[in-house]
Amino acid sequence: MLIKLTLGLSLMTMCLSFKLSANENTPVTEQRSQAIKEIVQQSTIPQLIQAMKANQLTSTELTQFFIQQVETLNPQLNAVIAMNPNALGIAKQLDEELSKGKIRGPLHGIPLLIKDNIETKEMATTAGSLALKDNLTHRDAPIIAKLRNAGAIILGKTNLSEWANMRSERSSSGWSAIGGQTRNPHDLNRSTCGSSSGSGAAVAAFLSVAAIGTETNGSITCPSSANGIVGIKPTVGLLSRTGIVPISHTQDTAGPMTRSVVDAAILLSVMQGVDDKDAATKIAKERMNDDYMPETSKHFLKGKRLGVLYAAPLAHEHVELLFNKTKKVLEKEGAVLVEGLSTEPYANFYQDSYDVLLYEFKATLNDYLAQLPNEYNTLTLKKLIEFNQTHAALEMPYFQQEIFEKSQKKAKLTDPSYIKALQNVHQATREDGLDKMLKEHDLDAIITVTLTPAWSIDRINGDHFTGSFSSFPAVSGYPHLTLPIGKVHHMPVGLSVTGGSLSEKELIAIAYRIEQLIGYKYH
Repeated sequence: MLIKLTLGLSLMTMCLSFKLSANENTPVTEQRSQAIKEIVQQSTIPQLIQAMKANQLTSTELTQFFIQQVETLNPQLNAVIAMNPNALGIAKQLDEELSKGKIRGPLHGIPLLIKDNIETKEMATTAGSLALKDNLTHRDAPIIAKLRNAGAIILGKTNLSEWANMRSERSSSGWSAIGGQTRNPHDLNRSTCGSSSGSGAAVAAFLSVAAIGTETNGSITCPSSANGIVGIKPTVGLLSRTGIVPISHTQDTAGPMTRSVVDAAILLSVMQGVDDKDAATKIAKERMNDDYMPETSKHFLKGKRLGVLYAAPLAHEHVELLFNKTKKVLEKEGAVLVEGLSTEPYANFYQDSYDVLLYEFKATLNDYLAQLPNEYNTLTLKKLIEFNQTHAALEMPYFQQEIFEKSQKKAKLTDPSYIKALQNVHQATREDGLDKMLKEHDLDAIITVTLTPAWSIDRINGDHFTGSFSSFPAVSGYPHLTLPIGKVHHMPVGLSVTGGSLSEKELIAIAYRIEQLIGYKYH
């Protein structure tokens, strides 16, 4: 059963005091905690801010509530690696500003958790590895600076699959040497998927209003589906990647992980933007949307042409039944479903796409490490391999580092083999893949199921994937949104909505209407 608020919001939990000094925090009463719980359960970000404006809630109370949630639930979930010691002070400052009529932006006073491969000035950025345990850069990644400017409170850092799941082919999603094994709040024995595992679990368990994850291939959408929340993997280049521990300059992106499509749209609107240090962001310069807030018309889906894509999760009969139920809802709403679509990559596609990541990981990681403003700037992938060997008992008790080792053997990005592989996979996923599918069938978007129900955690043998959808939008660099449509047994299942480059506005509007129709409740 979902531990959500059953673990953290019992009467006993409400009476717990925070582990902070008395002059920093006064524990709220049981009655007040219950009132805050109800507001949090029922509210989107705009509704929370409206509650603050109406003096029904303060940012300080909201921040205290989530600190207590983390203290109570995190020992079981391992979703959070570090907490921001300045969070309450920032919340109080934002409350003072609001009392004087000043609102910084659409996230004023909203506590967020950040995946621990994204730099934040108050906390170390570790990627889950002991090799970066004290990597305090004293700087914010540009997307974090944008969140702060909009009024967000950076509450803490979330656990992740170590090195964003780019260390071993036999890894257990959500495990890191620093954070341990992240667990799914719907069932503590089941996986959160990865690599944004902590972000997914934290949002599902009400440890923050929302969280930020990162994806190279499935690392936002998979944990979002597994934990029953909304996740958006944007077009590569819509958001800056500066200040984020990298894997691939052609696939990496950050993105929002939330309990509603509206909240995801707000976070995406805030974080987007051109970054002179990230050449990929030039793609969005002329087509930047100021606001991704979705169309509110109840008739929005009427006449929309949605391609129905077969993906591996549909081999599970209960997943298929849930998907068919969703399709009937869409048809009743007037959407035109174009059936029978599938992705058909060439024979060596998956090996080529893996090789591209191996080449890019070595190059981009070494470059990132060299630019760190501290003693960690002498690290390289080669030295990280040596570190793991030296500290094998702590770093490699369950699985090894064969991905590190394969990547280290790769040549530079000028290697013809890399260039050819990249051309091939882009051709397969773009011109011959999603673009072709969208154009030939005159589609507004493509839908399928994101993931099967989460599998049981197995650190000895690693993950037991039985089907997921992410590779084509990931490799192409195109947007991919997932939202929950129900459960198979007691585990959530997500619906994928994907489209062409920079089609986020349309995908969000479609997902918002589906969310209204399905009526999935996060509590």
